Parts: sequence; C-alpha cells; structure tokens
Amino acid sequence: MKLKLLTVGVIASILAACGGSSGGDDSEIETQAEVINVTNVELLLETNADIALAAYNDSVDTAVALEEAIDAFAAEPTEDNLVAAKAAWLVSREPYGQTEVYRFRLSPIDSSDYASEDGLEGDINAWPLGEGLIDYVQNVDASDFGADEVGVTENGVDVNEGGAVDGTDSGQNIIAVYEASEITVDLISNTATAGDEHDVIAGYHAIEFMLWGQDLNTDGEVTVGTDRDLAVKAYGASNIANGGQRPLTDFTSDDNADRRLKFMQVVAEKLVADLEEVRDGWLDNVDGNYRDQFTTVADRDDAIQKLTEILTGMGTLSEGELAGERMQISFSANSQEDEHSCFSDNTHRDIWLNAEGVSNSYYGDYAGYDSTLDGVDDATDRAVSGYGFDDYIADLDVDGLDTLASEFEALLAETETNYTEIDTSARDGSPVDVLIMDANRNTDSPMYNTILSLNAQAGKIAELAEELEIEAEVVDGDASGCDTTDPEATCEG
Repeated sequence: MKLKLLTVGVIASILAACGGSSGGDDSEIETQAEVINVTNVELLLETNADIALAAYNDSVDTAVALEEAIDAFAAEPTEDNLVAAKAAWLVSREPYGQTEVYRFRLSPIDSSDYASEDGLEGDINAWPLGEGLIDYVQNVDASDFGADEVGVTENGVDVNEGGAVDGTDSGQNIIAVYEASEITVDLISNTATAGDEHDVIAGYHAIEFMLWGQDLNTDGEVTVGTDRDLAVKAYGASNIANGGQRPLTDFTSDDNADRRLKFMQVVAEKLVADLEEVRDGWLDNVDGNYRDQFTTVADRDDAIQKLTEILTGMGTLSEGELAGERMQISFSANSQEDEHSCFSDNTHRDIWLNAEGVSNSYYGDYAGYDSTLDGVDDATDRAVSGYGFDDYIADLDVDGLDTLASEFEALLAETETNYTEIDTSARDGSPVDVLIMDANRNTDSPMYNTILSLNAQAGKIAELAEELEIEAEVVDGDASGCDTTDPEATCEG
C-alpha cells in the first residue's frame, strides 16, 4: 500500500504517557523500574538516531547520484547512459530501504512536526503507480495490466479534466498531453490526491516506471499471470534487475522523448529535495528538530514513550507493512502490480532491505549499503556500531528478558535465511513476480516462509514491549488487511 497513515489508536498510544508511573502498589513500581534504565535508554536512542542519520545521508547521496545519472542520460540519451541510470536507481534503493523502519512513529518521514501526519513518505516511496496517468501503457483486462492496475479514478493534474484515466488512450497522460501544465515540481507534487491514492506521479517508483516501463514478456506482450517466467529477467548481469523493456527510442526519436526526459529530471529533483528535508530532521545538534526531541529524555515515562516509538516502527513494519502490504497482497492474489518494485523486478531487494532495517534497530548497527548490486554492503563510510536493544537487555540482567531476546534474535536469523532465499531466487532468474505465480505458490515458497517469520518476529517484538512495561500496541493491527498467519489468505481492503 502506498500511503499507510498511522491509525488514531496508534498515534494516541505513542503520544500518551505510556509508562503509568502513578497508581499501583510499590512492588509494581519497583518491577517497572527494573526494566527502564533512563541512562541506557538515552544510549539506545542516540544510536537509533545515528543510524537514521547515516542511512538518510546515504539515501540523499545516492539520490543525488541518480539525479546526475538522469541528467547525463537527458543530455546524451544513449543505451549506455540508460543502463547507468537504471543502475543508479537500483543503488539508490539500497540505503533507503533500510530507513523504512523509521515509519509509523511520527518521525520526519511521516510527520513535519512530530505530531501531524503530513510527512513526505507518500511523495518519496508511494506505490503502486497508476502508470497510465504518467505515460502510455498496454491495458488488457485479461492480463496483469487491467484498468484497475494501471489506471486511476481521478487525478489532480488536469489529464482528462481531472477524471479517470484507464490507459486505453495513449494520448491521455502527462507525457502526451501538451495542453497539461508544464512539467514542474509543482505539477509533480499533485501526487496521490485521488480517493484511492492510485494517482502517484512522484518518487522512486515514478522514475522506475520511466526507466523500465511495464514488465512485459520477452515478445513485448502483456503477461497473464501464468507466463512471467518467459520475461527477460536480467539486464546485462544477474545482479541488475530488468523487468520492463522500455525502448531507447522512447527517449530519442519518439515525439514525446523530451517530455519523458524532463519528467524524470523533475521527479529526481523533487526526490532529492524531499529526502534532504527528511534527513535534516535527524541532524545532530539542531535545537528543536525531531532528533533533539527524540533523544532528550525527561523522565521514566518519556523513556517508555521513546522506546514505544522504536518498537512500533519495528513491529508494524515487520507485520503489517512488509509481511502484509508488500508481500502477502501480491503473494496471495498472484498480483504483479502489487509488488513494491514491479517495473524493475527489484522487489526482492525491498524485502531484504526493509527486514534488515528492523535488525539494524534491534542490534544498533548499520553496515552501510551495497553500491555494486552484488548483495554485499561495501559503502561503509557511515557505518554505525552502537548500543542496541541487545545491549540494553544484557545490561538490565532481568530474569526472562535475556531468554526473550535470544528467541527474538533466532527469529531475526530465520527471517534473514528466508529473505536471502528470495534474493537468491531473483538473481537466478526467478524474481518475486515469478515466485507468486499460481504454479509456484505453496508452503515451500520463500515468500510464504518469509511472511510467516516476519509475523512471528512481530509477535516477539510485542512480547518484548510488554516485558519492558510498554502498554501501547507496537504492532498496528490496522496496518494491513492481511492475516499474515496464513500467507495464502486473501487480504481485505
């Protein structure tokens, strides 16, 4: 799902005085004090913020590199420069995917003021696109690309007078409609304005669609949900995803070539600016910014609130967003368009990186990111090795907590084993859109097993929160309409 706003209940529980230090008998207060060490909570918060700053800085840098690659391609639209722009997009996803754990807690990605739900996530990483609003598409109802997948019910950019666009008219989209507003940042900012929020035209995935195009079969025809294994699955090398096959002529000899190049440049410009704004909320030594408020602990209740924020990001990303929205919806319905990176077939990396972000928050470590697309973090200049929940629990030395920590760490390892299998499958030529085909969807699938292990680790995060005397729900039950205890069950909503 593209714009997953926090529910009222989760906001209330995060912002409430979670600890409840008043009331109860003395023994209850004493027990609570044993698991809340304010000094050590401050250490944990500083590390959490250090990782966020490092990952967002890396996200900004790689987005700038993507913008530069797109500018180079616009200046000289050659096949080599197109390949370079695709590679830059894939690299830019590597640090950003690890920042998703900072969502669902009113941090800068979801909020501008630590209270409102007005953050830039929807402009940066919203999906799936109604790609028919942006450019031409193939729309065949008896395929992966029916009007409900590629079209929009309404839009804020005056295409078809702001009404529905279903992709059947190749001249009815932003790229083709010269009467529409000039392609500017202001135009691109009219993203996800429709009631169903399918009219996404900004962020990483808008650029992805322009670079790759629809993920068609090798013969250029639409897929029908049973034949995606016939599509070209690797571009140049097995570690560079290639779902779509947009021709170079779209950027050279086609009548709309210049508008496509301009569109990508403007979206990239906005993406960099949006990421910088989010990053700046995590800068150190800035009075009043999010990091300053987050790492300042007034008392025990405040410490509990801050721990709640971290665990809510970890728990809700694990179960609702990743296991549910980003995996089970596509897996249970064999829905290619519900893959998170369906144009490039890079969804295997989205899964890996989101799950890795949860692990980063638990262990207090950030290894950097993969700049060569071989699955190994080699860009390590901003690596962080700090104080995590594992250290915090070890220092508490409270009966039962160490056992719980060991159980959670075992689940993190199991999830890693499962998502590594998804990644390996993709590099061997069977990416997520092949794994979710009916013929491959079974209880042995790494998709099936990763959904289950993510569900289990979310449950253990909730147990950990309870043992730390956190009363708020840290796994938002409304984050998706999926029952992730049954990966094959159809999701609601």
